[in-house]
Amino acid sequence: MLYLDHAATAPVRPEVLEAMRPFLTDVFGNPSSRHTVGEAAASALDDARSRVAAVLGMRSGDVVFTAGGTEANNLAVKGIVLAALSSGRRHLAVSPIEHESILESAEYLRRFHGVEVTMVAVDDAGRITVDALRSAVRDDTALVAIGHANNEIGTVQDVTALGSVARSAGVPLHVDAVQSAGWLPLAGLGADAIAVAGHKVGAPKGIGALAVRGRVPLEPLLHGGGQERGRRSGTENVAGAVALATALELAESERAGVSSHIGASTQRFIAGVLSLVNEAALTGEPLERLPGTASFTFAGVSGEAVLLELERRGVVSSSGSACAAGSDDPSHVLLACGIDPQVAQTSVRFTFGREPLPAELPDRLAQLVAESVRAVAGR
Repeated sequence: MLYLDHAATAPVRPEVLEAMRPFLTDVFGNPSSRHTVGEAAASALDDARSRVAAVLGMRSGDVVFTAGGTEANNLAVKGIVLAALSSGRRHLAVSPIEHESILESAEYLRRFHGVEVTMVAVDDAGRITVDALRSAVRDDTALVAIGHANNEIGTVQDVTALGSVARSAGVPLHVDAVQSAGWLPLAGLGADAIAVAGHKVGAPKGIGALAVRGRVPLEPLLHGGGQERGRRSGTENVAGAVALATALELAESERAGVSSHIGASTQRFIAGVLSLVNEAALTGEPLERLPGTASFTFAGVSGEAVLLELERRGVVSSSGSACAAGSDDPSHVLLACGIDPQVAQTSVRFTFGREPLPAELPDRLAQLVAESVRAVAGR
């Protein structure tokens, strides 16, 4: 079986499993406990926090460990905006192609707190322009929230340029880096908050982090014992934190070589599909995209049927975001890019992992896609 749904989740790396094992067995203490067993866990947690911060280009004290990327995005969007309400800032700027964890957080703030939300338009490749963001930012904007790279179409945003717009207006910028972690450099983006998730980079599900600069007020969403410097109550997942730190460090150390190799293989695969399948159209930015992401629509052909045909041939992929699986609605990302709703429902996404690929694989995979589309179209 060839697994090409790494954007949904990646396998746990053996090195990560070994790094976290002691904190599931011998070093099992509660890091808030004031005894030697708890102190050993607290020391490991502090070390993991520093390591995550280094990869993100933030300070150790900025890092809040969460249960994953969704919680990290919720904490950033809700926490920063709620903290700003008392100062009269009741406006939030996001794009319509963001992950559901950002869009639903924005909707919650609109419904229950009267926050006005502006959707910053994207072009047909899913790019947010500097001019579009500049037009959206207002004097009462509390936050700009942008995905570094889109989880469906792979388009990479120019976060540095967009951040300059927010910074010049005195508005914090939150960057959802859940998909870009391990593929793109995260330090130096100029973001005020960055979200990452462990299961995208080789750590287990159930661990993530939000790094938010100390100068940015943050209202906690979880209340209780005051862990994580009062920003996220609950006993910390020490093993998960160690796993996240290890996975991020490994991915960062390999990033340049892996991104180059996988990026070249993905571009060859894209070229093969477009040459062999008349119905195929690439979605997203052709070049400024995540190295391992290729998403297509196949007009007039059922995307779900293509997925089934591919799986019969030993290829596992997806129709888009796993967080929207089971929905009959077309992708909100593709609709925002101006794709017709019926065409949007034909989408298939292929996302590669970080393992080296055989030289012949891109061409063989393109051929399997072509065979699958022909099989469905001929029914």
